[in-house]
Amino acid sequence: MEALLLAGGKAERLGDAAEGRPKPLVRVAGRPLAAYQVAALAAAGVTRIIVACPFGTESLFEDELGGFGPTIVAVGEPEPRGRGGGLRLAASHRLESGPAYALNGDELLGVELVDVMERHRSRGVAATLVVSQVRSPFGVVEVRDDDTIAGFREAPLLPEWVSSGVYVLDDECLERLPERGDHEDSTFPELAREGKLLAYRNTGFWLTVNTPKQLREASEYMDAHPELAPRVAART
Repeated sequence: MEALLLAGGKAERLGDAAEGRPKPLVRVAGRPLAAYQVAALAAAGVTRIIVACPFGTESLFEDELGGFGPTIVAVGEPEPRGRGGGLRLAASHRLESGPAYALNGDELLGVELVDVMERHRSRGVAATLVVSQVRSPFGVVEVRDDDTIAGFREAPLLPEWVSSGVYVLDDECLERLPERGDHEDSTFPELAREGKLLAYRNTGFWLTVNTPKQLREASEYMDAHPELAPRVAART
């Protein structure tokens, strides 16, 4: 089984905390961020991962991610194509057809990938995206209809669901990805209108790594959960 990994992030908002690395290779609890994704994909049966990365960084990604089981095939983008264009480029290097996992290279999710794939196959849709809930960055004031205050809630989960950067994409979706631009602005809305897009609700953790604070929080979480750490695959 193959998977696609978007790894074009430049880590601009991370600043010095990135230590000059592309964002998917920034260290989280001592390991490259994307290595956690590679390990999760390996546990789901993936044996080949195609990484869409900036041109000239191919060998860096193959070296950094190549020891965790799956074969890593890094494909450099001569110029930025956007997330949809990056996925399309990576998909053009597949050796098989059928549904494939696709992940953003800077997200960490506590989701069972095998279950996502099984749900996708059972529903016969063109694409499935994993969605998560986020907490309000502010405390919430509960106001009654007569404007009296009923109480307060500190950083509650918001009722809406957010696309969290993990997908299963079937052949139809892959063929409809844009050459440039974001698939969530074009391909996904089109599939949603046609009833071909499915949501998978993630109730586990979701960690994004965009700022030094988020990097610190992700490292603290992974330090507290050593069972999630990617391990170098045994050589046979």
